[in-house]
Amino acid sequence: MSLLEKFYTLIIFLAIIIGISIGHMEGIRTSAENFIVPLLVAMLYLTFLQIPIQQISTAFKNIKFTYTTIVLNFVWTPLFAWLLALLFLADNPALYIGFIMLMVTPCTDWYLIFTGIAKGNVALSTAILPLNLLLQVILLPMYLLIFGGTTGVVELSFLLKSVVVVLFIPLILTFLTNILLKNKKQMKEKILLNLGMWPIVFLSLAIVAMFASQGHLLLENLALMWNITVPILLFFVLNFIIGQKVGQLMKFSYSEQTSLSLTTLARNSPIALAIAMTAFPEQPLIALTLVIGPLLELSILAVITQVLLSKRKMGALPKR
Repeated sequence: MSLLEKFYTLIIFLAIIIGISIGHMEGIRTSAENFIVPLLVAMLYLTFLQIPIQQISTAFKNIKFTYTTIVLNFVWTPLFAWLLALLFLADNPALYIGFIMLMVTPCTDWYLIFTGIAKGNVALSTAILPLNLLLQVILLPMYLLIFGGTTGVVELSFLLKSVVVVLFIPLILTFLTNILLKNKKQMKEKILLNLGMWPIVFLSLAIVAMFASQGHLLLENLALMWNITVPILLFFVLNFIIGQKVGQLMKFSYSEQTSLSLTTLARNSPIALAIAMTAFPEQPLIALTLVIGPLLELSILAVITQVLLSKRKMGALPKR
């Protein structure tokens, strides 16, 4: 884990503070918005470049783990997120959409860090990662139309444009880069070795730009931000319990159950945030929800890893 990854939560929080602070300057506030999408595209390109998409077939070597993860991530979780949104956020369409966007996108990077800390099967979690990425890119627009179509917030044209700009362009660039570096293994390894911190840097800069241009809305709506705390906590606590029960039913070992729990708990806020900033430019509270949410998520995941380690130490889960 790099120094930036260790202090990810603090870095994001500081990015928010810096953005709000410099947003008081008129020139910065009016121009900051122009930097958001380019920074997010760069961030996603560098993130996708570190994901071995060409090795997607590896996920199917452990069929039982793969289909269990897919069902939990792409069938159960969207339905569960939708129910929580209806119960707690139905009267605020922006928070409703932001919450759903956060919860239907499985993490594709740093959940591996928590898996390693909790002594999970990192190789197994890595194998499922490319499949998670491709499925969420395909399914996120569908989830938004299905679960958010009645809110009046989701417009198909803006949604499709944002998907093309911030998801498919980075994906295409990633495929082209992999083709160019296909026979240059040493060069590719060297490049990937030096990429680790840059997605976090670009994401932080994008958050600075977003809060510089829209930070006043956060200050004006601080009370609303508390509204997402309860559904976020319920999502992680109940999904953790369900993931553990499913893992037991499937007779997974401790390392497999840990991988299953963290793969189905950690969320991909950068992808959701990139879509929100481009698909809903007139609804900044959606993007603000996707920034505030991960601040809670990271703390919760840190606690969950310790709970898993305690269960392992007490022999509550098989260690094989």
